[in-house]
Parts: sequence; structure tokens; C-alpha cells
Amino acid sequence: MSENEARLIPEIDRVIHEPARLAILTVLASCQEADFLFLERATGLSRGNLSVQLTRLEEAGMIEIEKRIEHKRTLTTASLSKNGRRGLRSYWESMDVLRGVVGGVAASGAEKSKRRRGLPGRLAPAES
Repeated sequence: MSENEARLIPEIDRVIHEPARLAILTVLASCQEADFLFLERATGLSRGNLSVQLTRLEEAGMIEIEKRIEHKRTLTTASLSKNGRRGLRSYWESMDVLRGVVGGVAASGAEKSKRRRGLPGRLAPAES
């Protein structure tokens, strides 16, 4: 990868990029709000890990958490904040840019390799 191509790689938001947090944000992006049990089942995270990741996302301003009492039990719900929605949209845009840069690098690398071997623009079938 050339220096110019390396400069095209976007900055990745590490808060969002962590797989558990990305899973939570992706679920929340598809609904208005979700309760703890739904998030636990949808993401496959343990209760402890889900709790930690929700706290980190709340601290980063990505989600809003509400706790209320219903039928003598605490119900915890989470929803994507405006900042979280913006951040997630920006994250996916960065991933699209990254995919384009990497795809361009791979395509140019394959073309250079073909030229070095003296091959035409497409690969010939392998000999048996």
C-alpha cells in the first residue's frame, strides 16, 4: 500500500468498532428502544458483558439508558441517542471508504502481479 493510499484510510471510531458495542448499536438502530433481555438475546452477550458495554456506550453519549419499575421489577431500556445514530452512520461510511480503498489496492496489486508475470488482463485457465 502506498503512502497516498494509506492516507485515504479513514479514522475508525474505536468505541463503536468493538464487536459487542457494534452489535448493540446495530440492534438499537433497528428499533426505537430495546429492553435488557431483548438486547441480551439479540446480541448473544452475557448479562455482565452486556451491562459493561451498555455503560461504556452511555458514557460515550451513544445511547440513553432508562430504568423504571414495572410490576415491582426494574426494567432497563436502551435507545440510540442522536449522537449514537450519527456516530453509527459515520462508522458505516468509514467502513465503505475502507472497503473501497482496500478493494482498489487489491485490484491494483493483482493487475501489477499480472503485468510482472506477462499475463494479459485476465488469467488463463490452469493446465491439467
